[in-house]
Amino acid sequence: MKRAAVSLALAVLVVIAYAVPASTLRLPAVDAQWSNPQSDVPPYHNVPPAAGQKLPSILHGSQLTGPYFQKPWQAAVYKEAAQIPDVLYQLPCLCGCERALGHTSLHSCFEGTHGAVCGTCAAEEAYAWQMTKRGWTVQQIRAGIEHHAYESIDLNRLGQR
Repeated sequence: MKRAAVSLALAVLVVIAYAVPASTLRLPAVDAQWSNPQSDVPPYHNVPPAAGQKLPSILHGSQLTGPYFQKPWQAAVYKEAAQIPDVLYQLPCLCGCERALGHTSLHSCFEGTHGAVCGTCAAEEAYAWQMTKRGWTVQQIRAGIEHHAYESIDLNRLGQR
């Protein structure tokens, strides 16, 4: 009986350790939607930011220069991202940055230079931008990202419009 209780307690601790991502311990993500590990969909926010909630700024203006912004597409994705922050907030990023950087959605990738150096993030943003302009809902865009539709984006064609 005692052995079973100890085994059960240990099992519960293991489940808790895997259920609480380490990134939530560093950065608050109270309303981030953590996915089922079986589906391998990273976190995102299920709803837009609350009324009056100010999201962290997406890099813009003179911040889009220097070594991280040598290719036309790098600045282009940030300029687009700045126009659809609430959409990006509700989308997952499939590059794994939630584990390494504590990101809670695709929006997080564009708060710093990560979106400029990661082709996955940049392509997901460009896909989200294009689908938003076509009138797609966030749910439709999210489904496209989860099915890797963003992989059809040619980053080298961005910024040349």
